[in-house]
Amino acid sequence: MPAVDWRVTRLSRRRSTVTRAQVETVTGRALGLFGLVFGAQTVPIALVQADALLPGAGAALMAVLYGAIVGLAVATVTKVAVRTACLAFALLYAVALMAWPFLVDDPAALDGAAPWLYYLCTVATTAAVVAVQPLWAAAYTIVVPAVYGVIRLLPSGGDAGPLLAVLDALYAVVLGVVVLVIVTMLRQTAGAVDAAQEAALERYDVAARLHANEIERVKVDALVHDSVLTTLLSAAAASTPEQQQLAARMARDAVQRLDEAGATGPRALDRVGLPVLVRRLRAALTTFTTPFTVRVVNAGGVELPVEAVEALYAAAVQAMVNSLQHADEPGLSTRRELRIRGVRAGGCVIEVADNGRGFAMDRVPAERLGLRVSIEERMANAGGMAHIESRIGHGTTVTVAWPQGAGGAA
Repeated sequence: MPAVDWRVTRLSRRRSTVTRAQVETVTGRALGLFGLVFGAQTVPIALVQADALLPGAGAALMAVLYGAIVGLAVATVTKVAVRTACLAFALLYAVALMAWPFLVDDPAALDGAAPWLYYLCTVATTAAVVAVQPLWAAAYTIVVPAVYGVIRLLPSGGDAGPLLAVLDALYAVVLGVVVLVIVTMLRQTAGAVDAAQEAALERYDVAARLHANEIERVKVDALVHDSVLTTLLSAAAASTPEQQQLAARMARDAVQRLDEAGATGPRALDRVGLPVLVRRLRAALTTFTTPFTVRVVNAGGVELPVEAVEALYAAAVQAMVNSLQHADEPGLSTRRELRIRGVRAGGCVIEVADNGRGFAMDRVPAERLGLRVSIEERMANAGGMAHIESRIGHGTTVTVAWPQGAGGAA
């Protein structure tokens, strides 16, 4: 079998296309940044208009919305619960907008000015785009500005004329629709790129494994031909004590070479990107009925030998199966996480953790091979390591790493 095309290897190493995850990250962080900017710009207006509201209503409204904006910004920077934070702000804004006419105590104090909530409308519609499906985001983008247009006609909304109210509402709708279209197009394009990458990585993964098997087959064939077969032929033809001694030495050498080959195992030269392993583990998770929270850090630019990828995948799947089989306690909900972390350019640490019943390591029966053989020995044979921490009542964490000691793994 010919070697894997070097162009495929270079493609996997130099891949720098935009992915759906990157689009979501950039969109979320842009929303967090502009939310803070727009929120800061509205503070002076909000302070002035607070006198027109019921006592304490202005401060409460500012605390809720500005607090939601700050929470949104923190979520987008840390990439934790981004959609939840966006949905929360969009809903809070809609509620605040509908409550505005009931909170205004002195409409004359507004002096015809637009409610300060208007300046956060684009932030709210963009948050809806990030948080929900395009159809629901489109509905929010139209309905919320329409509600504002109605409020603008009321004395509590500045008592604007129909033309000005319609123009304000249309302006908010146009901005929201533009954001919706741009984000949707970027998501669709990045999704298509992700699908193409997945297909290419899958083909490369199969080709690399086949190539590794071919290398090992050639190695074994050469070993058998050069050592074992030659030794057998020499032993069959030996007729003198000297020839018999030579055949015996050749046999010992052949046995030693076989032992060395068995100890080192296959060492494929081909390397694949860590996203290949991430993809395979995500695919394995789809076969489980119980969900795992997946966290991936520093996967870009990390490449591992095919042998290491196979060992990490098999050990991680076995750890997840063990958690599904043994971690649950009656009447309690068990949280499970799969954490994948790239280490520099050629290492990986995977943690399979749960907060289930746990167990005592010294009480595991000797005939149970899931931990000892399927996880620990498999990683050791591939040049990696496995570490298991568990306490009864406090859950279990299985850590597998390649190479041994990667990322400070114990």
